[in-house]
Amino acid sequence: MKINSRNKQSVVIVIVLVIGVLLGALILGTDQAQPAGEEQGHGHAETKGHADAEHHGEKGDAKHDDAKEHADEEHHAEAEPQKGPHGGKLFTEDGYGLEVSIFEQDVEPEFRVYTYQNGKPIDPDATQLTLTLERLGRKPQVITFEKENDYLKGNAVVEEPHSFKVSVNAKYGNTPYQFTYEQEEARVTMTDEQLKQNGVQILAAGPARIKTTLQLIGEIRLNEDRTVHVVPRLSGVVESVRANAGDQVRKGQVLAVVSSQALSDQRSELLAAQQRLGLARITYEREKKLWEEKISAEQDYLQARATMQEAQIAVQSARQKLVSLGASSTSGNLTRYEIRSPIDGVITNKQISAGTVIKEDANIFDISDLATVWVDLTVRAQDINSVKTGQKATVRASSFDAQGSGTVSYIGALVGEQTRTATARVVLANPKGIWRPGLPVNVALVADEVDVPVAISTEAIQTVRDWTVAFGRYGNALEARPLELGRSDGKFVEVRKGLNVGEQYAATNSFLMKAELGKASASHDH
Repeated sequence: MKINSRNKQSVVIVIVLVIGVLLGALILGTDQAQPAGEEQGHGHAETKGHADAEHHGEKGDAKHDDAKEHADEEHHAEAEPQKGPHGGKLFTEDGYGLEVSIFEQDVEPEFRVYTYQNGKPIDPDATQLTLTLERLGRKPQVITFEKENDYLKGNAVVEEPHSFKVSVNAKYGNTPYQFTYEQEEARVTMTDEQLKQNGVQILAAGPARIKTTLQLIGEIRLNEDRTVHVVPRLSGVVESVRANAGDQVRKGQVLAVVSSQALSDQRSELLAAQQRLGLARITYEREKKLWEEKISAEQDYLQARATMQEAQIAVQSARQKLVSLGASSTSGNLTRYEIRSPIDGVITNKQISAGTVIKEDANIFDISDLATVWVDLTVRAQDINSVKTGQKATVRASSFDAQGSGTVSYIGALVGEQTRTATARVVLANPKGIWRPGLPVNVALVADEVDVPVAISTEAIQTVRDWTVAFGRYGNALEARPLELGRSDGKFVEVRKGLNVGEQYAATNSFLMKAELGKASASHDH
């Protein structure tokens, strides 16, 4: 009995050992069967509902290998198929297998399909294959395949984002096979209520008139046509100065008082001429009366009249000299000379002080009318033909919030040898005096106006990875659509590729879609 008991124990131990060996072999076999290609290509970390192998290359540095760039937004609605030896999705039925992958190493993304029979590669040419992509808001795209090396290559580029439902139709021998799968990428979900709460405005892409603008830099300058350089025109000693730099002055306002000997001489000459005229007039009146009474000869009368006329001319000449100097003809002080402002404006420069001696040609004041100013623009040689006189211009201050409008009044005829730029000028109204000379500004010139078939608000433009995108809306789904953009006027931008007429998109606060993608990416285990 003891022998039988020992035999039974031995049998149990043997059975346990055999089972352990079988389980160990099964585990090792499973690990070895894992294909080396799993870690290639797209570089996505596999998570629940997230397949990473659909994009792959032959090396780990494929375009989408960078987890930061690609952000791993691809989520799959259905249970994931197995991975094949090349890192793609492996579908099998009755011993026949297809491995579907998207290859994008050093090439535009393309479908590559590998074929198997009972787990072994077979000639891909023996399989007839078509693949249909169904994207949100797009017509189905049918892709056909041709043999290349040991795989079937799709005849079309797989456009980003790789977010679509895939239907695979294959025929091997006389047997048809159908496989489907679905994947999502760069997509978020928001209901109407969520959009409203977040202030996201939904608009529709459509035709628009785009005003093409040329952006230039410039500087505010004094309007030289409304700037006066004040000179005394007479030498003398400055007795007093009644205005300073920065003062607003009116036309005729006294700026300074000068004591001038030259002015005294001019006034003395006028006084002497006036005295001579008085005497000549008396003589003329007497000779005229005598001639009319036939007491004196006509020759004496004519001589007296000529003398009076010469005296009148002398007085007018002396008075005109004083007028041209801006001095009054009569003054208690013959040397007093008042220098007055010739225009309304602001004193921008003062070079005079009391007690100094000034020359007749000294520049003592600069006065500018700042009701208008000039904006001098720097125009590159390649942009000169886009700038024309009369062109509308929008001027924006670069240092504070201010905007004005004007027109191009002048374009320089020469291009600088060193700078290779020309100068253009805009006349800008300045009623409030905010445009101060020396202020740097940015200027937008309307270069052209054109009607475009599809345009969207510039608020919709975002950057996802290295794509320029807008988020198209399809039901509650908002999906990043890479765009090819054209002309823009700052408010709207032409869409040459990526959105169709009538297609809805997120405009105001569209950055929230990008933020949601970032949150989804951060939740993945990379």
